[in-house]
Amino acid sequence: MSTQRRQFLTRLFGWAGLTAGSAAAAPMPAPAAAAAGPSAAGPNPSGLGNLFLARQGRRLRSSSWNRTGKNADRVQLKPGETAVIADIARAGCIRHIWMTISTREPHYLRRMVLRAYWDGESSPSVESPVGDFFGVGHARVTNYWSLPLNMVTGGRPESENRAAMNCFFPMPFARGARLTVENQGKEPVRALYYYVDYETYDGLPDEALRFHAQWRRQNPTVPTSLDLSQGADFRRINEVVNLDGKLNYVILEAEGRGHYVGCNLSIDHINPIKNFGWFGEGDDMIFIDGDEKPTLVGTGTEDYFCAAWGFPGGHNSMPYHGISLAGPTTGPAPYSGKWTMYRYHIEDPVMFTRSIKVTIEHGHGNVHANDYSSVGYWYQTEPHAAFPKLPPVEKRLPIPDRESLRKFWKTY
Repeated sequence: MSTQRRQFLTRLFGWAGLTAGSAAAAPMPAPAAAAAGPSAAGPNPSGLGNLFLARQGRRLRSSSWNRTGKNADRVQLKPGETAVIADIARAGCIRHIWMTISTREPHYLRRMVLRAYWDGESSPSVESPVGDFFGVGHARVTNYWSLPLNMVTGGRPESENRAAMNCFFPMPFARGARLTVENQGKEPVRALYYYVDYETYDGLPDEALRFHAQWRRQNPTVPTSLDLSQGADFRRINEVVNLDGKLNYVILEAEGRGHYVGCNLSIDHINPIKNFGWFGEGDDMIFIDGDEKPTLVGTGTEDYFCAAWGFPGGHNSMPYHGISLAGPTTGPAPYSGKWTMYRYHIEDPVMFTRSIKVTIEHGHGNVHANDYSSVGYWYQTEPHAAFPKLPPVEKRLPIPDRESLRKFWKTY
């Protein structure tokens, strides 16, 4: 095998050992070469199928452990304070983030903000309220799992709105990484516990993209001219035409080269169709590389999130899609209240070379004026386009449940 081809396969498969394309032509590397230690040139392959391969690099951790050796393994934050939970000054890749928080602050999961900066950048590549970043909106906790994100709670912690939160998205960096958590609440955080587990290397391959995550909210979404409070029925609504997606809810807009790897979408359903409680039917529309018409068009909200016929099962957890927070599906107010759904494109990332815009209708033809919020996740080259300014705390807080139900009944 030529040196050029071997170098190409090394870049393609992300490791310097035996590749699928070279199995017949190249001998197994000697054990001494496989145990190269901390001088690795880039990220290791991950996943169950690659656990038998010798790994290179050095495993490190930034955590809130008590430096005195006692048991107060936490950081406390006054209102307005920011904790730096990782500050790394070399090439590497974050492999896992774990976090849990204790505070008397209501809705603290929307008041506290997670940010990440790669390679000395001044504008964060990750900016999101903490709870939404880990996959659950509306400042709520729940017990759910997916491949890249999860929450763990139950019993008394759940009733106190506390949970362990985990992220397994790989986050590479060439010169350094800085992760922060800011308390934008009015109450002190009594305890912020965290782990940031990462690997370090001598460098990254040129094709390593940077991880990004962005929170957005539109409350309420801008509806079409149909006034649902006047009793527009489902048949009339089905005649609404939307081919350009101009009123769609925007999950993500990015410029550069990269790939979109999914989102979570939170909906508080406050504007249903008369006698039709379902908030879906809105199609996903994704515009790639400046296409004026959507490049990818879906068939309904539940379809994009890999379900069908509404969300008949309510809460469910699966590796790449699911419902992390569910309201009622039956009874007098079906599909009312607060929901969070997720779809992660782990096996089918959506590539773009210049730009991407990920949108979804809020109901067929954008007929609903609902509370929509989301976190979009993607990898791309730097520099990234400026994020929309994070709304102030009062614009991030969830609608009180009683007010949400009052608005639901107004049109239902």
